[in-house]
This record gives sequence, structure tokens and C-alpha cells, in this order.
Amino acid sequence: MKIGLIGTGILGNAVGMHLLDSDFKLVAYNRTKNKTEKLASHGAEIVNSPKEVAEKSEFVITCVKDADAVKEVSFGENGIIHGIHSNLTIADMSTINPISSREISSEYKKNGIEMLDIPVMGGPNVAINGNLVLMASGDSKTFEKHKKILETIAHKVFYLGENGTAHTVKLTMNLQIAMLALSISEGITLARGASIDPKIFLDILNETYFKTGMSENKGYKMIQDEFTPTFTLENLKKDLKTINETARSFGISLPMTTSAEQVYQQALNNGFGDLDYTGILAYLKSSTNSENIQN
Repeated sequence: MKIGLIGTGILGNAVGMHLLDSDFKLVAYNRTKNKTEKLASHGAEIVNSPKEVAEKSEFVITCVKDADAVKEVSFGENGIIHGIHSNLTIADMSTINPISSREISSEYKKNGIEMLDIPVMGGPNVAINGNLVLMASGDSKTFEKHKKILETIAHKVFYLGENGTAHTVKLTMNLQIAMLALSISEGITLARGASIDPKIFLDILNETYFKTGMSENKGYKMIQDEFTPTFTLENLKKDLKTINETARSFGISLPMTTSAEQVYQQALNNGFGDLDYTGILAYLKSSTNSENIQN
């Protein structure tokens, strides 16, 4: 089976590389073409539009920034919809509002095309080896038909029911990421403010029930000011906005997530957006230093 990939950013590129390593044929498109060079060097066919990806593929993965970008590559000029055929299935790996997902899925269905939601947990470092956790929703028969591909991408696949469900659960996961990053960052900031080596904080935390993969794997990089992005601060800010919008659409409020979005927006406004999401620590450090200078 020939797989299409639209969106070859940090995650999309790693997923594409793993599919090539797993002997799938890959057709790829990215708006910024130089981001497809690594895939091309490993045998992927690079094309000039989402339409061409659809024409040449049976299963197309979209992995783009937000719902507007999914709609654009799906239904815009030279979008997927202009290259549809009877054997085509769309699978959206982006992190988007579940209501938008249902709208996009409905539009595809009007044209006889099924769309699966397949958001994932895990960064490029695990995607490259097929060790993501994948949440899928959409038509059950379509899911079963393409389960082998999904089980190649991820070591654990959860089927969750109708379209939109997987994206809702993905947002609940990214909410955890944001809160953990803030919690660890403020713990480090408090330790430093008290003239305590933050490594002591991490060492003790990681011997307790409250340790996390983040505190064990990223915490020590954070205290060394290492923020090479696996998922950017800007993208997590975007997801926090989506989480709060989704909550409001369900008639609920998330006060801590609202506060987190404000903090991440401030970090973004101050130029920290290109860092890893754990770079929220760098923003807090900068803010603390500014306050000390003013005082």
C-alpha cells in the first residue's frame, strides 16, 4: 500500500521515516519543500500539492498545525478533495478541536471518503521507532481495514468510537503536558530562589510516587537550559487555546488551563515560542531576573 503524508514537520518527518523503514511506499508533501529533503533521500516521492498526494495514495495522513490548516490541505485549491478516488482514506494526526474534526469528516463523507482521527502521544524520538501511543476514532470498519498501518506507527493503539473522540482525548493528554511542564518549572524556580541546587529537587522527586517521564527525562535538561524542541512552546500554547475553546463548547470551564494559556502566551510574546515546551522554565527564569533587577 502506498501511504501519503501531508505535513513533514518534526513529528510528521519522524513518522514518515519510520514508515519508509517499515517498507511502506511514501508520497509526501509539505508547504515548505526543504522540510521533505530527508524523506526524499530515503526513498519518498515528493509532490507539489495535497491533490497529488491523494491521487497517488490509498491512505493519506495529515499532520499539520491546526484545524484551519487541515481544512486548507483538504478542501483548498489543489487540496486532497481534488484528487479523491474510491480507494482513498484520510487519517488526521493533527491536534485539533473535536468539533472541527467532525465537520471535516462530514465534508469528506459527502464525497464518499472516510476520515479517521489518529492523534498520537510521544515525540519524534519515539515516532522514529514506531513507539507512539495512538488514539483513533471514526468508522470502525475503516479503522479495522487500516489497523496494520496504525500498529506500525504506534506500539499501542486505542480505538475510541466516533469522529472527534480521539481529538478530545488528545487534548486531555496535552493538558497534562502543559501542567507538568509548569509544575516542574515552578519547582525548579522555587529551589533556585532558595539557593538550592535544582538537581536536588529533581533527584528527590524522581525517587517518589510523583515522578513523571518528564521529570526523569527532560527535567535534567531543563536545569541545564537545554530546550531543543521535540514539541515547541508555540505549539503547546496553540493547543491550550484549543483545549479552552473545546471546554467552552461543552459548557465547562478549566481555570488552571486558562491560567496556563495566559502564562504560555506571555512566554510566546517574549520570544520563547521556538523553544521546547519545557522552555516555559526559561521564560520564568527571565521574568524572575527582570523582577529582581526592578526591585
